[in-house]
Amino acid sequence: MMGMSLVDRALTALARQLGEPTGFAGRIVGRLLNRTNRSIVVAAVAATECGPAAHVADIGFGGVGLEALLECDGTVVHGVEMSETMLAEARHRFSSDIARGRLHLQSGRMESLPLADSALDAIISTNTIYFVSDLATALRELARVLAPGGRLVLGVGDPDQMSTMPFTRTGFRLRPIDQLVSALRDAGFDPIDDRRVGDKPGAFHLLVCDRPV
Repeated sequence: MMGMSLVDRALTALARQLGEPTGFAGRIVGRLLNRTNRSIVVAAVAATECGPAAHVADIGFGGVGLEALLECDGTVVHGVEMSETMLAEARHRFSSDIARGRLHLQSGRMESLPLADSALDAIISTNTIYFVSDLATALRELARVLAPGGRLVLGVGDPDQMSTMPFTRTGFRLRPIDQLVSALRDAGFDPIDDRRVGDKPGAFHLLVCDRPV
């Protein structure tokens, strides 16, 4: 980071923590994200329309998504996360759900999910795709672990809105929404519904995608 200003160093460190929260600072960032993203994540869970006995997953979870999925009657919830800090937080917070077999947590990345083919009925993943370099591989993995007729809800900040935020200058891949939709279709998802969370300019996107039967 030689030659970088203090501001640039701080923004780079923040972007790194947003991508993979680590240590004490990561725990603080994770809790802030849970607070600010709650309404978005709850909307993503609702869009899954998951029913009793469904196997549902939050890929790249912060905590709010696991909580909301566990509130769906009778669901079996899976959480996959690359941050050991977030995994440790979730193991502590949801220890009773883990003991009862309602929640299963695993370490992994979107490009190589530690789940069997067709294991899930629904997936949510919010504010994660910016940190994925190999988009095609990641989307194929999401399709692989979904059962036919399953649903993916991919939450993405509006790229024009996010480009105005200083911390997205480094470490973020802000892909146009039409590029994401095209990549999702190439991975086998159809139909794909671009729903907005709110009606303000720059509102958050929920890409609601079904895997054909």
